[in-house]
Amino acid sequence: MRTEWPSLPPMQTGIRGRCPRCGQGHLFKGFLTLNQRCEACGLDYSFADPADGPAFFVICFACVPSVALGVWLEVQFQPAWWVHLLVTIPFMFLTCIPPLRPLKGWLVASQYFYKAEEGKLVRAAAPAAGPANAETVRSP
Repeated sequence: MRTEWPSLPPMQTGIRGRCPRCGQGHLFKGFLTLNQRCEACGLDYSFADPADGPAFFVICFACVPSVALGVWLEVQFQPAWWVHLLVTIPFMFLTCIPPLRPLKGWLVASQYFYKAEEGKLVRAAAPAAGPANAETVRSP
């Protein structure tokens, strides 16, 4: 089994839905469902947790303009409801659904590339009882 792997950038592997370690295996087994491991190199994908990241980016960069188009169309032209069904809703689906998979792949590949882990609190050991300063305070 190979022990060293090339450093592949997340934009190269994640957007294409490829394994972040070898760049060959598939990252997804469905539209957004991750495989358990890479079929080419055996990398376990259990480290991956993009959470709501892809949805957040899509909401920010695709949903807001889609809704703005619908509101503008309504305010400017006041079309019949069926016009919104034919224009606004398909535009919303076309701008919101397709970017989810590449964004999720990019986030998973970034987690691997940057060795991201769950945050942990590290607390310093409590100081020993006694004076905080090594010097002794003398009274006159």
